[in-house]
Amino acid sequence: MNRKFEKLADNVYLSDDAKSVVIIDQTKLPNEVVELTLSTAQQMYDAIKTLAVRGAPAIGICAGYSIFCLAQQIEAETFEEFYPQLKKASEYLNSSRPTAVNLSWALNRMDKMVCANRDKSVAEIVELMGEEAVKIQEEDIAMCKAISEYGLSLLKEGDGVLTHCNAGPLATSRYGTAIGPMLMAQEKGINVKVFADETRPLLQGARLTSYELQKAGVDVTLICDNMASMVMKNGWVQTCFVGCDRIAANGDFANKIGTSGVAILAKHYGIPVYTLGPSSTIDMNCPNGDAIEIELRDPSEIRSKFYEKPMALEEVKCFNPAFDVTDHTLLSGIITEKGIIYPPFSENLAKFFGK
Repeated sequence: MNRKFEKLADNVYLSDDAKSVVIIDQTKLPNEVVELTLSTAQQMYDAIKTLAVRGAPAIGICAGYSIFCLAQQIEAETFEEFYPQLKKASEYLNSSRPTAVNLSWALNRMDKMVCANRDKSVAEIVELMGEEAVKIQEEDIAMCKAISEYGLSLLKEGDGVLTHCNAGPLATSRYGTAIGPMLMAQEKGINVKVFADETRPLLQGARLTSYELQKAGVDVTLICDNMASMVMKNGWVQTCFVGCDRIAANGDFANKIGTSGVAILAKHYGIPVYTLGPSSTIDMNCPNGDAIEIELRDPSEIRSKFYEKPMALEEVKCFNPAFDVTDHTLLSGIITEKGIIYPPFSENLAKFFGK
């Protein structure tokens, strides 16, 4: 594969020889900006599993590029020899994280394209895979811009916005989803004030969201997760924008653990809550939040990660779900690249995206 692909974003892109995926290691931010080159299936799996690359859209982009790179490593003359090896690699990558639908969505999209071109040579199929992976990222860039514009339409000068976790450019390609409207507001000279939850236990809000907003010149204040109620009570928050990793057909949605609590608080204080994400995050085959598999992570992330010494005894049990599900009744709207979807979500999501 000698073709050189254009670098569309800084956080996930193909190497110059198009044989590896290059990512910014998000586990090193904000103190270090380190790039990782992913060349093997194990490296790609580990990057997704350990959150070196994270954010539903960015995971999907990384998966598309990764399976393309792995396809180039398969030695096969015929489709019958090539496809079982490709399928095995795809299933392995897909097993890295269960909750974010964009991972399986991107891999399934690549798989469908491959199967639709099974009559072509293996070399031609691999070339088409590269083009399809690029399309996934190009579409994400366009979607994030549209999502940001729709989100910005809900903001006005001086508004306070609370966000949880990270849904900015690092989690996507450009602008981001939940962070996109704030970045776009800054570009257009509209001043908003952002309160970023730290997002325990992995601190994506502290390490990533506040980093991105501060670097962009946005007025951002970092708060501990348990401070959200106070800033809402003080009248400093007019809306809540959060991302999403999977949206069910009834409007229930999974996002980083703590999002449901933010929505419950906002409901009490009469503050609207919006989740922002590309249409690829909507899973119309998932009837409701009960059907969303929630990833459970290593207890050490609570006990000792980011601490010089463990903050709990080794024998203390820890419950560490990566996500929670916010009930659709707490949600004011779903912002996608196709527009703002309001309740009733079961009816209106079906209108937008089919049953």
